[in-house]
Amino acid sequence: MIKPPYHQLKIWPEFYRAVIDGRKCFEIREDDRGFAVGQLVCLQEFDHLGDGYTGRSCLVEITYLTSWAQQENHVVFGFEFTGLSKEVA
Repeated sequence: MIKPPYHQLKIWPEFYRAVIDGRKCFEIREDDRGFAVGQLVCLQEFDHLGDGYTGRSCLVEITYLTSWAQQENHVVFGFEFTGLSKEVA
């Protein structure tokens, strides 16, 4: 079981696969959650063209955070893959 603070975010299937394959190690997001280095993020695969949540998810830890050259109130966070997860409670 993961203890807060952590975030649960939707991620489209093509981006989820890139995270799992190790090709993607960052997210660009609206900073509406107060992201911080060291926090855990549960990326939940979400099929926006189909039935919604697929039931697959993974955990990542934020290792770097910047808002440089981003749209207002947006950040880029770099992360380290920590593993697959079925559920975060």
